[in-house]
Amino acid sequence: MTLVVGLGISGRAICRHLSRREIPYMVADTRSAPPGLDDFHAAHPGVEIYCGPLTGLDLSRVEEVVLSPGIDPATPGLAELAGRTRVATGEPLVVGEIALFVRATRAPIAAITGSNAKSTVTTLLGEMAHEAGRRVAVGGNLGTPALDLLHDTPDADFYVLELSSFQLETTPRLGAESAIFLNLSEDHLDRHRTMASYRAAKLGIFRGARHAVVNAEEPMTWPDTRLPAQDRFTTLAPEPGEWGIGRHAGETWLMHGSEPLMPAGEVLLQGRHNQANALAALAAGHHLGLPLPAMRRVLGRFAGLPHRCEWIAEIDGVIWINDTKGTNVGATLAAIRGIGPTLRGRLILLAGGVGKGADFAPLATAVRDYVRTALLFGLDAERLASVLSGAVETHCVEDLAAAMAWAQSLAEPGDCVLLSPACASFDQFANYQERGDHFRRWVLARQTGAEA
Repeated sequence: MTLVVGLGISGRAICRHLSRREIPYMVADTRSAPPGLDDFHAAHPGVEIYCGPLTGLDLSRVEEVVLSPGIDPATPGLAELAGRTRVATGEPLVVGEIALFVRATRAPIAAITGSNAKSTVTTLLGEMAHEAGRRVAVGGNLGTPALDLLHDTPDADFYVLELSSFQLETTPRLGAESAIFLNLSEDHLDRHRTMASYRAAKLGIFRGARHAVVNAEEPMTWPDTRLPAQDRFTTLAPEPGEWGIGRHAGETWLMHGSEPLMPAGEVLLQGRHNQANALAALAAGHHLGLPLPAMRRVLGRFAGLPHRCEWIAEIDGVIWINDTKGTNVGATLAAIRGIGPTLRGRLILLAGGVGKGADFAPLATAVRDYVRTALLFGLDAERLASVLSGAVETHCVEDLAAAMAWAQSLAEPGDCVLLSPACASFDQFANYQERGDHFRRWVLARQTGAEA
């Protein structure tokens, strides 16, 4: 009997997968009444469901435990299973959805992880493959759960998967054809406890990989063991074999070593950090055999995902960018350092919310270099101000609406108003999407007024 723990989106995908393969299973959820329980009973009649603390669950009949990503393997009732193996196969007793995916597919996998930008690179690589005429399926932590991709696109040439640290820590061996580790910054320490443990979970992307793409400027993204092939990307002039940004014919170009690939100005994504994301996708696409012309066409039209350095409008010479997905310090650093150097003017930074105990100190240098004024709102506005006030002019305001109104009065032609909060949103919004939608509506209403 297989035990599925967690009845969220991924947990239900696990159950659909096991049902299709006629593998007997039961389900457990730590909540006393998980949402959608009646719908689950209707879709899976006869499946036993246990709700409540896992310490009360009888595991004597369980041959394997499959965790949803949101379930911590250290949860009471599961922690004692760590290190145990299945009698029949010698594999770990506790695994996650991606372990089932790896068992079930023979198609190559391109996998992407990182603290930030993994959704952008995942989507970008999938678009490149599609443009090149490949039958590709894209999902994982982004969009469609990986196990549903198997059912929806069983004949895919390859799968492009965004993978979180939660998914990777329960994947014994991924065996990716290309494994991309973009960056690493403080996040999810409520789950992983230390940066070392967080990094160790992320490094699971390289287990069994045939090719790695890593950040030349962040050694923490480099694998601890030697792989058959490896590419590095950088925002600097590339060393031989690296993917970077250099000068060619008097312009800034994306480069592969000394080979010019395309002018950086033709990449529609905004900011130097997004040019780095483009290079990571190019490196993986090159390994996967995607032709450069197809990849260039995608880079020339792909404007990015909603809420991730999303260009909203230019009003009276001022650009407004929605990076509400910047919910941690690393993401906001990337946005400031990526967009700041591309401007004629300066940044007006809108930041704040729930900092989750993060250390804001790394923001100070980037803010000093590129930001004119930081307008801070939400629960941790004062804590942000205490860190940034020595580097830049700061003002604490009541909410995002007040920050936007003040930004409009301060911004000059050539400036950019950047919403990149470095914080979670749930003090004033339901989620980061609602925060970004609020920003977008406000800006577009002002644009309409300016055009009238």
